[in-house]
Amino acid sequence: MEPVIIVLIILVVLVFIALIKTIQVIPQASAAIVERFGRYTRTLNAGLNIVVPFIDTIRNRIDLREQVVPFPPQPVITQDNLVVNIDTVIYYQVTDARAATYEVASYIQAIEQLTVTTLRNIIGGMDLERTLTSREEINAALRGVLDEATGKWGIRVNRVELKAIEPPTSIQDSMEKQMRADRDKRAAILTAEGTRQAAILTAEGEKQSQILRAEGEAKAAALRAEGEAQAVRTVFEAIHAGDPDQKLLSYQYLQMLPKIAEGDANKLWIVPSEIGDALKGLSGAMGNFGPLGGGSGNNGKSVPPQNNGPDRWEKPSID
Repeated sequence: MEPVIIVLIILVVLVFIALIKTIQVIPQASAAIVERFGRYTRTLNAGLNIVVPFIDTIRNRIDLREQVVPFPPQPVITQDNLVVNIDTVIYYQVTDARAATYEVASYIQAIEQLTVTTLRNIIGGMDLERTLTSREEINAALRGVLDEATGKWGIRVNRVELKAIEPPTSIQDSMEKQMRADRDKRAAILTAEGTRQAAILTAEGEKQSQILRAEGEAKAAALRAEGEAQAVRTVFEAIHAGDPDQKLLSYQYLQMLPKIAEGDANKLWIVPSEIGDALKGLSGAMGNFGPLGGGSGNNGKSVPPQNNGPDRWEKPSID
C-alpha cells in the first residue's frame, strides 16, 4: 500500500511541475525566446502563454523598454593631435527579441565598441575647437552610424548624447586664459563705449544748453530793446503832448550836467554847443524875475555867449 501512495505523490508532484512549466506569464513590455530541443520555436509576448513542458524551454527574457547605457570616458585623438576624453550615453530599444538573441552575442558590448570606433573616426576629422562646438553634429553622425549597424541586431538607437568632452589640462588652462582675456577685452570695449557715449551726451547737453541760453539772451535783448524803444516813444509822445518851451529844455540841460561829470575817470568832457542856447533861455527866464534873479554883475542884462562852438572844460582834480 505504501508504494502506491508514494507513486501517487510522485505523479501529483510531476503534474504540478508540468503545470508550472506549461503556463508562462510574460510581463508587459517584455518578450521571451522559446526553444524546442535547442532550436528557436517562437517568441512569447506579454500575457499568459502555454508551452510544452520538458520540451519547450525559455532561452532568454528581453526587456522591450527603452534602455539607457552610459559608457566610460574614451580617449580620442583630434585632427590637431590632441587627446580628449569623451563620455557618451546611448538610448536604445530592442525591437526584435529573436535578432537581439541570435544575431549578436552581447549587443551592449557590441554597441559600446561600435560607439568607440565611430567616435574616433568622427573626431579624427575635426580639430579641438570644432569638436567642442559641434556636439549636435557629432551626435547626429554617431546616431546614424549606430542605427544603421544595429538594425540587423534588432536594436534601434534612439539618441546618442555626449556627456562631456574633456581636453588636456594644459589646453584647459590655455582656454581659460583666452576666455579671461576675451572677457577683459569685451569689458574694456564696453567701458570705452560707455565713456564715449557719456561724453557725446554731455557735449550734446552742453550744446543744447548753450543754444537755449543764447536764444534766451537774444529774446531778452530783443524784449529789452523793444521796451526801451517803447519807453522812448512814450516819452517822446508825452513831451510833444506837453508842448515844452525853451525854458524847460534849458532846465533839463542843466540837470544833466552833474550826471555827465560823475565818475573819477572823467577828466575832460565836451560841452555841447546847444548848452549856450539853453543858458541863454534860462538867463532870460531868470531876468524876468527881477534883480534877485537877473543881476549877475551886468546890471541885470543877459550876456550873450561869445561863440556857439563846443567849449572844453576840464574837471578839477582832487589831490
